Amino acid sequence: MSIIEETRIALLELFPEQAAADAEARALAEAEAAEAAARQAEIDAAAAEMESMDLTDESPAEVADESPAGEETAAPEEEAPAPEAKAEKEEPEEEGPRENGVLLTDHAARGAAIDVLCDPDQVVDAARVMDEAKFFLESISGVDWIKQKKMEVIYDYNQFGQEPCRVVVRTFIDRDNPEIETISEVFPSADWHERETHDFYGIKFQGHPYLVPLLLPEDADFHPLLKDFKP
Repeated sequence: MSIIEETRIALLELFPEQAAADAEARALAEAEAAEAAARQAEIDAAAAEMESMDLTDESPAEVADESPAGEETAAPEEEAPAPEAKAEKEEPEEEGPRENGVLLTDHAARGAAIDVLCDPDQVVDAARVMDEAKFFLESISGVDWIKQKKMEVIYDYNQFGQEPCRVVVRTFIDRDNPEIETISEVFPSADWHERETHDFYGIKFQGHPYLVPLLLPEDADFHPLLKDFKP
């Protein structure tokens, strides 16, 4: 099993409903694969039995010679796809709000192989999963969604294995009260990452041992990456 699949299954423990649906889908896929293998075995057995028989029927070439001279067998015409079907295929489906869960993504296009959206109270549990899977914390950053009155907190994890597997864990918190629990007890390196994110976005990491300015002046009372910041 690949590191991506192992990590995906481990992260699914945070989302019981998705984990149950995933297990059901995998069981169905395994059953279909077993059924297909059984059918193929029957076909192979029938083909082997036919080869062992002494057939006296006319060969396909002889049957073809019996066709009236000058007549050509017309190839069956392929049915053109219905215009409605083509239009439906090209019409993009409307996407609603994303639900919490684990999503596989294109590493080359998105910068991560796994994208996790969770509740704020799940970020520590997600950190423990990543720690047990031998990932390291790469960065913590924020996004100010001022119109939605939300702050997004983003955790990037990576590992040194031969197979690329970068994981992003994201969550949303209230912009008017931007608080979330620290993960520094799981990943001590989160200390500086959380202090930097607090500097720029004003996000308060509850339980952080020393949440004082890291890059800004000690007496700074502003957060320069907020969208309503005015120097």
